[in-house]
Amino acid sequence: MTHLDMAGGPEFDRIRAIARALGSGAAPIGDDCALIPFGGEFLALSTDLTVEDVHFRRQWLTLDEIGWRAAASALSDLAAEAAEPIGLLAALSLPAGTDDAAAAAIMTGMGAAAQSVGAEVLGGDLSRGPSLGIAATVVGRTRRPVTRAGAEPGDGVWVTGQLGGAGAALQSLQRGESLTPEQHRFFARPEPRVAAGIWLAEYGARAMLDLSDGIAADAPHLAAASKVAISIHLELLPCADAVCQAGDRIGVAPEQFAAEGGEDYELLAAMPPSFTIEHADQFTAVHGLPLTRIGEVAQGAAGATFLLHGAPIRLSGFDHFA
Repeated sequence: MTHLDMAGGPEFDRIRAIARALGSGAAPIGDDCALIPFGGEFLALSTDLTVEDVHFRRQWLTLDEIGWRAAASALSDLAAEAAEPIGLLAALSLPAGTDDAAAAAIMTGMGAAAQSVGAEVLGGDLSRGPSLGIAATVVGRTRRPVTRAGAEPGDGVWVTGQLGGAGAALQSLQRGESLTPEQHRFFARPEPRVAAGIWLAEYGARAMLDLSDGIAADAPHLAAASKVAISIHLELLPCADAVCQAGDRIGVAPEQFAAEGGEDYELLAAMPPSFTIEHADQFTAVHGLPLTRIGEVAQGAAGATFLLHGAPIRLSGFDHFA
């Protein structure tokens, strides 16, 4: 049994401690999904926990949007593994006084997110708890799984979509401002990039993960798992429109704001040197999303270096236990 290497941080220190405690009682830990060989392919499984006042506030989202986001965050793990979703199980912890309509609204949102990627709700569990919590467990299948561990020197580092939109929306909400329709979409209805992940696998993706905690926090995990050095050029990041204003408000470059923001749920992929801008144009034509090369993989000490116009810059990403 070999667990994937992970970058540092309080959350991942705890994961390493758990892996040591489990010893031979655990399968390899550290990837976006657990992979189980099954009938000539792999079952991909992942679970994700969403907690009130940690991941969301009710005054910012409707109950069905809370359900959508909870499901989308778990389904995004399947996208990172290039897995086709099968279904979703949901466990809800509901505060006292929660009525049937509220629970149904949450599940309506979860069901809609699952249906958006061709999956269905398979079942779940209900319990009373001190606050609203949602555990989403997803099941998928893949013949060509893409883990975090396959990046090789010479690969290009590519990212789907735009970055920083969810972070900019969160900043506006914290300031008591109304969101534009685009900001609301980034924050309330993130789209799991399932079809994009499968396409990238078909075109040779060697390693991939989803950007749930921001590229500043997540890119080092891909570097650690693959045992390579990754350089990210921040000026190349595809930033959402609201990022410039959001960065100005706190006195940081928009590229830094986009890199440090979480909950974008875009895919970061190491693609072979044969993958070119022409292939990226094909990706955009198929998926209606930009695919942008933002860095490269090299030999050296495992880790991610972030550069802004050639100068190294220190970044921080989201960590649940920081």
